[in-house]
Parts: sequence; structure tokens; C-alpha cells
Amino acid sequence: MKVFNYKEDRLPILIISTYFLIDILIYLNVESIPFLIFWFFLGIWPKGNICSWNHHHQHCQTFKTPIFNRMLEVMYGLQTGIFGFTWVLHHNLGHHLNYLDQDKDESRWKNSKGDTMKRLRYTAEVSITSYIRAFKVGKKHPKVLKRFLMMSITTLTIVGALTYYKPISAILIFWIPMIVSLVLTADATYSHHTGLDTKDPKKASRNIVDSVWYNRLTGNLGYHTAHHVKFGMHWSKMPTLHEKIKADIPAECYGKPMILFLGLDWLSKTAKGLVS
Repeated sequence: MKVFNYKEDRLPILIISTYFLIDILIYLNVESIPFLIFWFFLGIWPKGNICSWNHHHQHCQTFKTPIFNRMLEVMYGLQTGIFGFTWVLHHNLGHHLNYLDQDKDESRWKNSKGDTMKRLRYTAEVSITSYIRAFKVGKKHPKVLKRFLMMSITTLTIVGALTYYKPISAILIFWIPMIVSLVLTADATYSHHTGLDTKDPKKASRNIVDSVWYNRLTGNLGYHTAHHVKFGMHWSKMPTLHEKIKADIPAECYGKPMILFLGLDWLSKTAKGLVS
């Protein structure tokens, strides 16, 4: 029986699920507040990367069986603060259809005067309004809105029960990471389109294609132009599409990842050099 729609999702889901299981085990067994604070700081960067996989799942469902997808979305919600179908509304049916129009874009980088927002304001605005904007898009798509509300209520009920049972543990393992991950997700999207004021889809996104570890850990999110050209495509197919369209992508549409990814790239190259 085939469980996954794409075999490439097996390893990422195994790693992310294992990480979530460790969260649960720590929640159940650890009482030390200093350790829980340490675990929060240790885990916030990995959870920021998990946001990318949550994003991919909402574009292209991971499992063939709907109940498995809903269970995965609950897990993702508890890790990233972005509940099931939030991406579908805010991102798929919102941002992807409107990113070339800054008057409509759900992740708009221009303010009401038409000026480019500073990064801090953009991050705050997109974070704070994310669920409001998702709900507004949902009014045009009532079936998806119903699923969004169902998944939001389900996830909040679960995290509420966890909080009732062990308040401090729930706050440090779930609530704070959920909020911070949502903010980090908004911040990470600032460079995706900001300043690229064009109606040409092949000139409206920034790509990060020369960092192996960035694309490994985010599921090829660096091939962002390809993602916007065909946003229903599975993440594993994006490098192939990028090769077909890269001649039409201008030089200003390429960038660099944050320093942690560059460090991993450097370590990999250094290790390969020592081995060879």
C-alpha cells in the first residue's frame, strides 16, 4: 500500500515526526525550567525550517489518506504556529494569486503609500494579520474556510489541554515556539519579493540556488521563481523547472541565505576536502 504521494517526503517526515516525539517526551517527563528554556532555544531554528515543510504540504498534500494529512497538520501546527489550511488560504489562494499586485498581496511589502516597508514592520504586520487575512480569503472559499476553522479549533483544543495539564511545559515547548516560528516565517519571506516591482513572474521572486544546505533543509525553497511559476508542483521537482526557466531570471533575483546555512555549506565542503 502506497502511503506517501511522493517518496521524497519519507525522510523529511520521519525526521520532523521524530523531533515532535522528542518534544512530547520532554513535555511529559522533564520538569526543569532551565532545561525547558534551553530546549526552546535549541529548537527554534529547526522549527523555523519545519515551517517550510508545512508550507510544502499545504501546496501538495503529503499522504494519500486524508486523515493522515490532518494528523500531520496538527503536528505542524503545534511546531510552527501555522494551522492546517492557513497556508492554503493566506498563501495559495491569497499571496500566490496576488503577489504581483501590492494592493492585494496577503504578504505585501509595500505600505499604504506605496513605499517599501522596513523589515521589522513587514514582519510584524504579516505575523499579526496572518490569521485575519487567511479568514478574509476564506470568505471567498467557504469549503476551505470550514476546514481551516476545524483545524484551528482542533489544534487549539489540543494545545489548550496540554496547557491545562502542564502549564509551564506547554508554554515553553509549544506556545512560545509556535508564536516565534510564525514570526520567523514572516521575517523569512521579506526577501522573497521585496523591491521586485514587476508584473513578470520570472522577475518577481528571489532565489537561493547555490546553498546546498538551505535547499536541503527547506525543501528547495530557494528555487522560488519556479515555485511561483508552478506553485502546485512538488518541492522535489522545482530544481528541474528552474533549469528550464533560469535564462529568463535576472541576476538581481538571486540572493544568499542566512549565515547558519552558509556555515553548514562551508563545513560540508571542508569535510569533503579532508576526505578526498
